[in-house]
Amino acid sequence: MYKKTCFFYLLFFVALASCKFNPALQNVGTDFLQGEWAQDSVKLQKKLLNYSLYQFRFSCDSVFITTNNFSKVNYGTDTCMNQGKWKEYVRGKYELHHDTLRVRGLYCNPDFSLKNTGCFHTGVYEDLFKLQKQTDSLFHVTSFSSTVPFNLRLIKRIACNPKPL
Repeated sequence: MYKKTCFFYLLFFVALASCKFNPALQNVGTDFLQGEWAQDSVKLQKKLLNYSLYQFRFSCDSVFITTNNFSKVNYGTDTCMNQGKWKEYVRGKYELHHDTLRVRGLYCNPDFSLKNTGCFHTGVYEDLFKLQKQTDSLFHVTSFSSTVPFNLRLIKRIACNPKPL
């Protein structure tokens, strides 16, 4: 009986010691990514049937993505596709490991509030991007979900001011 009691106390204290409180502030993220970045164009975009242009805004450990989509093929109702031009929005967190940017988030409305079902994507967004730094304000990017690489240019630098969670 004594061994059982000691075991449960030991288990309780080990579990208690392994717990920690979540931080009160968001993480600062990666310093050189902080800011607004935009993709200028896609190689041979006039010849492609579909392509997307990305805009990223990195703020501390959060990322906000706007994807401008273009299609010469009508895949759905025109109220959604708007004559082959539409935007999608993502709000999420990012992690940078060496040259790989991992983005996990949710599809959103234009004000980055949670998107209900409707046109195009809803729910979870997850993508990996390989970043190759060209200059301090230019990255060559390859998305793991696309075969078309692109360049991201820094539009505006933003300082990270961690917000309370």
